[in-house]
Amino acid sequence: MSKKYLVLTGGSRGIGLATAKLFLEKGFQVINLSRNLCPLIDVVNIQIDLTKTGFEENLKKELLPRLENSETVVLVHNAARLDKDNVENIQASNLRDILEINIVVPTVLNQIVMPNMSKGSAIIYVGSTLSEKAVPGAFSYVTSKHAAVGLMKATCQDLMDRGIHTACVCPGFTDTPMLRNHLNHDEAIIEQIKTMNAQNRLIEPTEIAETIYFAATNPVINGAILHANMGQKEK
Repeated sequence: MSKKYLVLTGGSRGIGLATAKLFLEKGFQVINLSRNLCPLIDVVNIQIDLTKTGFEENLKKELLPRLENSETVVLVHNAARLDKDNVENIQASNLRDILEINIVVPTVLNQIVMPNMSKGSAIIYVGSTLSEKAVPGAFSYVTSKHAAVGLMKATCQDLMDRGIHTACVCPGFTDTPMLRNHLNHDEAIIEQIKTMNAQNRLIEPTEIAETIYFAATNPVINGAILHANMGQKEK
């Protein structure tokens, strides 16, 4: 049995599901942490609400025994929450919730998993085009995705002597349920978005999964931001 492990959050759909599938094909054992189950038969699901206070102890009991004999561990922070809000109407409680799932949870998971990470392991953050720019109406998401870049850079510096590398993969507009829900499944808006890159289409989740795999398996990609957006048009 392979001693290479992928631990990822949000592996039930979209980019997370595509990432789980690719890593399975590459010979990794895959462990998904999310409220919803990953439908892939060979994935180990640890069904957990990462936003609930005290999730850490239950997760340690279920996850750590599975990683005891690991040689390589890739931790992918994929789960995220995208709300429609702005600087005028954002509620402090909502901002705290967004930062909890998008920033605090990855930090906690790092601390849980890192003792089982040997040289050659990787921590990959899934950011966004909005990690380095902003649009109206996504205040909390923009804020948290900017913070994810800082989290990745700090991770790189703190693990400089451990042989664990890190990167932040920043997808552009990707054809995921989260994007379509955010746009209220408005096909007119989706068609407009398709014109905002060099290929006039949405990015496929598999393309982001391949970028994540590349970053995770190439230690030269350390402390780097990878823009996976097909060259978005600036406006």
